[in-house]
Amino acid sequence: MLSLNEIKITATRTVKAEADAVRQLGQYMNDDFALAVTRILNSKGRLIVTGIGKSAIIGSKIVATLNSTGTPAIFMHAADALHGDLGIIQDGDIVLCISKSGNSPEIKVLVPLVKNLGNEIIAMVSNKESFLSQKADITIITPVEKEACPNNLAPTSSTTVQLVAGDALAICLLECRGFTDKDYAKFHPGGSLGKKLYLKVSDFYLDNKVPKVNMNDPVPKVIFEISSKRLGATAVLGDNGLLSGIVTDGDLRRMLEKKPEINLLTAGDIMTKNPHTIDFNSLAIEAFDKMKQNNITQLLILNNGSYAGIIHLHDILKEGVV
Repeated sequence: MLSLNEIKITATRTVKAEADAVRQLGQYMNDDFALAVTRILNSKGRLIVTGIGKSAIIGSKIVATLNSTGTPAIFMHAADALHGDLGIIQDGDIVLCISKSGNSPEIKVLVPLVKNLGNEIIAMVSNKESFLSQKADITIITPVEKEACPNNLAPTSSTTVQLVAGDALAICLLECRGFTDKDYAKFHPGGSLGKKLYLKVSDFYLDNKVPKVNMNDPVPKVIFEISSKRLGATAVLGDNGLLSGIVTDGDLRRMLEKKPEINLLTAGDIMTKNPHTIDFNSLAIEAFDKMKQNNITQLLILNNGSYAGIIHLHDILKEGVV
């Protein structure tokens, strides 16, 4: 059993070994890597990613990253390919084959079969002299001198380098395609990340009531409007029907502290002029940021310059935007 100090030393040594391997990878982001990116970018088919063992697991993650960033990709396990899954590969597809040694039995059987189909092969391999590298059309070198495993057996540094190379491939393709946050939102509609990117103010306010009073309406009517619409505020409209101000729960409390004759006061007397507003086409996260910056809990919504409703902080929190 290792002592606490020995555990920390081992963990630090592992992190350093893998970090060193990734740093070494940088020098292999060369013309061959750039050529692989352009071939995938210009392909009319999909990218089929394959591998065996731990490389297969890394391949699955690379496929997930590619699909989420605009590059159609499918994972095909190298062993399963030899038992029927080879039919996944279609005309125009490019096959990315991931292997540390490039000499495993499954790879040696699979590569000639793919070549016979007429598909281009991109190798991601540590050994440039391997069978896979020699048979591939393009080779991305993912060099690993030694695994982080003290026995130099368990795939550790090698799979880390493969993972980083796959990320580099995906990000290069993303930037080549001009992939934007709006494109990203199409593939990530779930969770707070997707909601930040696509949910708009207009998705919220239509379900809310629209509290409003006129400037000359008495305070009791203002109180009733705020209470009945349950949004903690009401808009105040001028004689021309345009937005003039807002009255919030806080405004009412501050007014009542002064013990006035409320029947003698109107909405115009107690409203806050120039209230904070947001356009109905704005993103919900923009509404949240504006509320946070101004330390408020609701915004008045404008649709083509006219008052359309209220979005409340609770609406955004309930939907899980943040």
